[in-house]
Amino acid sequence: MKPKLLLLQVRDADDPILTQEIEAFAWAAGVESSQIATFNLLEGTPSRVLIESCHAILIGGSGNYSATVDSAWLSRTCDLFRDLRVARKPTFGSCWGFQALAKDFGGTVVHDHRLAELGTLPVRLTPAGFSDPVFGPLGSPFFAPLGHEDSVTDLPTNCSLLGRTEAAYQIFRCDDAPIYGTQFHPELTRKTYLERVRRYPKYIEQIRDMPYETFAQECVDTPHMVEILPRFLRWALT
Repeated sequence: MKPKLLLLQVRDADDPILTQEIEAFAWAAGVESSQIATFNLLEGTPSRVLIESCHAILIGGSGNYSATVDSAWLSRTCDLFRDLRVARKPTFGSCWGFQALAKDFGGTVVHDHRLAELGTLPVRLTPAGFSDPVFGPLGSPFFAPLGHEDSVTDLPTNCSLLGRTEAAYQIFRCDDAPIYGTQFHPELTRKTYLERVRRYPKYIEQIRDMPYETFAQECVDTPHMVEILPRFLRWALT
């Protein structure tokens, strides 16, 4: 079976990463770009017909929008994401998706520069993470590409923490639905991660305060990223 996926995006029409994000998720999921439908949450809510026509939902990052700032479009996502959980729709949120899922399910997301991270950093699994069918096989620690100023500080009820860095929560799983979120970007390689960071130079200045060239030299390969979404899809769709 070739899965049909729906990628929910939160990006302006002129965002340089709009297309790259689609290609990145296709690579990471091991599918063709034609198997991924897209919907921009800034423009409304996807129809029930669209959601039901797809095997799984992916939620991407956000270049210019925060999960901590209330707005009409963000309020709409709350009902949408809760409906996905009630329906037990296979869903995977990355970065902003991780934060929005946590917030909409009743957790806490804060904008705190002390918790901000940028780089390819080691993620360590919790005991629940070691036994998890998606993340347990990765071993611990593994390196992942990170870039965030908002952080989840309290998980929703009936959710398990599977992994974290020294500064922040990195992986959670809903215990009552096939829904995962990662603060890091499992859809990116070191190469595509650096391409993305270069498009948003303000983050290097604000979080790391160093030239791009120095930052790039610090970043290491993240070979385990390619394992995550295919394993999630195999687990969720069987």
